[in-house]
Amino acid sequence: MRYERKPSFSRSLRRLPPDRKVRIKDAIRNLVIFLETKQQPHGLGLKRLRADYWQVRAGLGDRVIFRLVDDLIEFVIVGSHDEIQRFLRHSV
Repeated sequence: MRYERKPSFSRSLRRLPPDRKVRIKDAIRNLVIFLETKQQPHGLGLKRLRADYWQVRAGLGDRVIFRLVDDLIEFVIVGSHDEIQRFLRHSV
C-alpha cells in the first residue's frame, strides 16, 4: 500500500491547533494499521462516503477524507463534519 498527502490535506492540517493535529495523526496511524493488518482498531469510524472517497473520524469533531485508488491511499482533506460536506458538494 502506498500513501500520499494531497496539497489540500497539508493545507487543512497545517491550520489546526496542535491538540487536533495529534488526534488526526492518531486516526491516520489507526487507519494504516487497519489497512495493513485487517484488524480494525476501536473507534476508527471508517465510512465510505461515495465512489472512492472514505472518511475516518479523529475525535468527535474532525474527519480525515481519503481516496482509495488501487494500492494508493490519497489523503485529501481534514476538517469538521460541515467542512467535509462543503468539500464533497463542490469537489466530487
